[in-house]
This record gives sequence, structure tokens and C-alpha cells, in this order.
Amino acid sequence: MSELGYSAFDADHHYYEAEDAFIRHVDPRMRRRCMQWAEIDGRKRLLVGGKINRFIPNPTFDPVALPGSLDQFFRGRNPEGKSMRELFGRLEPISPAYRDREARLEQMDSQGIGGAFLFPTLGVGMQESLRHDPEAACAAFSGFNRWLEEDWGFAYRDRLFAAPYISLMDPEWAASEVDSLIERGARLISMVPGPVPIGEGSRSMAD
Repeated sequence: MSELGYSAFDADHHYYEAEDAFIRHVDPRMRRRCMQWAEIDGRKRLLVGGKINRFIPNPTFDPVALPGSLDQFFRGRNPEGKSMRELFGRLEPISPAYRDREARLEQMDSQGIGGAFLFPTLGVGMQESLRHDPEAACAAFSGFNRWLEEDWGFAYRDRLFAAPYISLMDPEWAASEVDSLIERGARLISMVPGPVPIGEGSRSMAD
């Protein structure tokens, strides 16, 4: 196979959130309504809105599944009907490259990747988890976006382009947050490409 004459650009790169991603910059008065950690039956659990959140089986991401463990599943191949936990297979201690931008750049260099769009892992499930409390959702994502800016940067070394998270549960907050993010150098955003949750129902993104 011939070599490319240029580095690849990964448009679907992900990171594993630090344990304080939704806590570090959230108003302490809002944390009970947003995200907290608790030890329950000897295991560290993520509480969202005061309830155990099961969006990610182990939201500490340590240990974590090996890269590519779900490759066949996403190709529609699971003839034995294995559960997601079974498909993950052997776990490994979390790699520094999953949470540290310098380590990530070193890994990208070794893979011939010149740049990447970075998206959340845990974060993509938090809007639904806070669907009944728009104020808490906005507080959580404001804090999350500040964490993202600190730990990854919105255009770090012009190679890592992390996507801050926007929810349309409160359109006025969303517009204000986008304005702020643009001023801070964000190049793209991440959001749910579907109906916006409102309590027990939802509305079209176009409304």
C-alpha cells in the first residue's frame, strides 16, 4: 500500500472525561441537582440529579475496554447476542492519552494523525439524564465547557479541536453560551441531533 503524502485528520476523536469534568466549575449550590460522586456498596458511582446514572457502566473509565472492542458490533455482527458488557471483553488501566492532551498528541504522531475533532463520551448522555431540570443541565454544561477548555483546549496547537457541548433546553442560554465559546476560540460544538427534551415530552430543534 502506498503512503499518503499528508497526515490524516480524524473527524470523530473522543476522550474519556476526568472525574471532575462536570464538577470542577459547577456552582457548589447546584451540584446536588447536577453531578456528584458517591461510594455505594463499595463502588464509585456517578449521581446525576441525585440518582445513580447508568449511561456508562463505569464512568471513572478506569479500567476501560480496549480500542476497537466494539468494531464488529458496529458492523452489525453479534451472532452470539452478547451483552455490551461481554462485548467490551478484557479491560485495561486507562491510558494517559485518553485524558492528557500532550500524551494524545504523541499518540496521534505515532498514528500519522495530524489533527482531530474531539467529542465527549460520558457527556453525550447527560442532557437526557437532566431532561427534567433545564436549569441544572445548563449549569452542568457551562461548567463542563470550562473544564474542556482547561484540560483540552478548543484549538490546542491547532491540532486538537475539542467540541464544547450545547443544549437547546434553554435557547437563551444556548445562544449566550455559543457567543462566549466563539470568543474563547471554539471552532465547533457538540449537541444532540434530535428532539429537545422538555420534561416528559420534547420539541423539534427547529422550534
